Amino acid sequence: MILQMPPSQKIIYPDDNGQPISNNTEQFDWIVMIKENLECLFAKDANVFVAGDLLWYPIEGDNVTCTAPDAMVVIGRPKGRRGSYMQWVEDGIAPQVVFEILSPSNRASEMAKKLKFYDRYGVEEYYLYDPSRIDLTGWQRIGNELDVIEAMDDWVSSRLGIRFDMSSEQLKLYFPDGREFTSLKDASAQLQREKQRADRLAQRLRELGIEDEFEN
Repeated sequence: MILQMPPSQKIIYPDDNGQPISNNTEQFDWIVMIKENLECLFAKDANVFVAGDLLWYPIEGDNVTCTAPDAMVVIGRPKGRRGSYMQWVEDGIAPQVVFEILSPSNRASEMAKKLKFYDRYGVEEYYLYDPSRIDLTGWQRIGNELDVIEAMDDWVSSRLGIRFDMSSEQLKLYFPDGREFTSLKDASAQLQREKQRADRLAQRLRELGIEDEFEN
């Protein structure tokens, strides 16, 4: 599905803010890992939209007020291709959950503006992770404001059901069923190991003279 802009719309809302998705490989790997695993989490739900580095415009007629979360989840909106997320086209639904991954080049003032943006425009949960310092901060909407979550270790997201584990040397994320989030690299390695095991089993069966049974 491709959501179209209303034909009467005259203002141009750019799809690109000129900023890179990430400033280093570690930041990029975290962004991709979180976004792709969130996609997997909601793969069977047609009305949950997940995106990474997509410009979000909250106000119709204003093409200046916008930001691009590293990853965001919008519950109640259909999957589909979008050049940007224009909230008024999306039944007025704001992303409920956003993630940001820090890099050394991110300024404190920049992140303060993002927090203010997410607070003002209705985000319910905001998670900020600094992989270089292994530091995770979270905010949850209480009433009309985003309040800091006091303890993030073993925290479970109200909206997503995922669990944050800070007990090891790196942040770990877990699906509601207990499975750990995996990177594309790790998933590929796991598939390769499973293929190698299957190949060894096939070879052993052939050596035992039961190749036909295995192939059937």
